Amino acid sequence: MQEPTLTNSDSPEVKKTETAKAPKRSRGLRGILGIVGLCVVSSAATAWLLIGTGFIKPDTAQTIDANREKIVLQQGEIVADVFKKVSPSTVSITTESVSDVRRYLGTTAVEEGAGSGIIISSDGYVMTNKHVVPANASKLTVVLADGTTYDNVEIVGRDPLNDIAFLKINGAKNLPAATLGNSDDIQPGQQVVAVGNALGEFRNSVTSGIISGKGRPIQASDGAGSSEQLENLLQTDAAINPGNSGGPLVTLDGKVVGINTAISEEGQAVGFAIPINDAKGLITTMLKQGKIVRPYLGVRYVSLDKAAAEQLNLNVSQGAYVSGSATNPAVVPGGPADKAGLKSGDVITKVNGTDITEEHSLASTLSPLSPGDKVTLTILRDGKTQTVTATLDPYPGS
Repeated sequence: MQEPTLTNSDSPEVKKTETAKAPKRSRGLRGILGIVGLCVVSSAATAWLLIGTGFIKPDTAQTIDANREKIVLQQGEIVADVFKKVSPSTVSITTESVSDVRRYLGTTAVEEGAGSGIIISSDGYVMTNKHVVPANASKLTVVLADGTTYDNVEIVGRDPLNDIAFLKINGAKNLPAATLGNSDDIQPGQQVVAVGNALGEFRNSVTSGIISGKGRPIQASDGAGSSEQLENLLQTDAAINPGNSGGPLVTLDGKVVGINTAISEEGQAVGFAIPINDAKGLITTMLKQGKIVRPYLGVRYVSLDKAAAEQLNLNVSQGAYVSGSATNPAVVPGGPADKAGLKSGDVITKVNGTDITEEHSLASTLSPLSPGDKVTLTILRDGKTQTVTATLDPYPGS
């Protein structure tokens, strides 16, 4: 039984990485806009422009140009250092599988796929996207940055709620595990670096950019007719290409803050990554128990924003609105939420004192927790705030 994590129906549709006219300018502003354009394009050009007006002396302009060149060189050196840190723990993944359609038709044609992954333990556990490794894969190959190839690889876990899977390289030792960061701390505008198997051909390619946004909900398709709703994603303009799925998005200190997952085909440099904090609970159980054990609350809900709150006539603009249908009840009978007394129409506004927002959804707030943990839920019911306590269960089928 899947823990529903419904979001607004207007979430943009994007593609998993596995695979308006400009307004006219008024004549009176054209000259000023031209100067602003020069300022944006080049600080050196700005300096020489202002020299002509007598505002800046030639020696000052030379200093500005030298400082600009120094900054560019320093940024390049930083990205190069980050790549050196994270590249050894980034792997390329290739798969072979027979599609269900071809199996039904009795053909034996093999479909090939390629993606990326992140080494999370020295004894061979690798995290990647679920869509990178089909459940029916007949062959898996993992290639390290230095070209070392492993064929004795198996899928050991597929997350039922998120686009995350785990592989195990059997017999591996002393592999370089990645260092994980804190994705909650990252802010829009912060510089990041992406590494992955670009186009399935160019192993350990590196790109850089910034965090463009947080808490993004998307409808992600795999190009084969299958899609799923993902929420709470990091948006970045670091180039993410087909084959980059499952690779790391890292900060300038070399720590992984995201798992590259999807790109928008309609926009330019619009990519998405799963925050690493949303995977930490899964990583912990995988390394300790050898399997995914996800905490389970047992509710269906809609993540609120102002538009959704107005549509539902609620006086709160953020939180998780508990809602279901005749065939899919809002509160799963016998589950932790049911035992805690939650009802359809409740709005969960906090978990253990942490606000449920667009950037911190209910699912992502619960992700780092484990079955058996007790959580205090702050809820809004009939306009009144109250708290209840629930004990999380293992996700059904774990």
